[in-house]
Amino acid sequence: MENAKGKVYKYGDNVDTDVIIPARYLNSSDPAELATHCMEDIDKEFVNKVQKGDIIVATKNFGCGSSREHAPIAIKAAGVSCVIAETFARIFYRNAINIGLPIIECADAAREIADGDEVEVDFDSGVICDVTTGKSYQGQAFPEFMQKIIDLGGLVNYINEK
Repeated sequence: MENAKGKVYKYGDNVDTDVIIPARYLNSSDPAELATHCMEDIDKEFVNKVQKGDIIVATKNFGCGSSREHAPIAIKAAGVSCVIAETFARIFYRNAINIGLPIIECADAAREIADGDEVEVDFDSGVICDVTTGKSYQGQAFPEFMQKIIDLGGLVNYINEK
């Protein structure tokens, strides 16, 4: 699995799916359209600042709320290469894997990494390196089959390959 490297956009606890992709945009399932509204209700400038490869870091319960698959789709389509959080809502976690968005749980990294830091994630080992501070963290690495799902862009592609 390819490493992720990018600038951090930092958020707090309980970032719910309604702020990741507001309900008023759910009439579209087009990833490019959803990306234009990603994080709009929590960070108006996110879509204007985010670059391909950037990373979202949040604390507890990222992706809580409704079970909409649109939330991880919007994040991935916006160019985000990885989401790091202390914990994820279980349905968001599953939806992220299903659509091929890498996410990684690591409490220390989630608390200590700052907005704007440059971060690199090695998915094979689960190591998260804050390039800005030089500090490394041990996150939860994905099992090989989950890495394969993400590499192939999601569960549907994984199943089709089988």
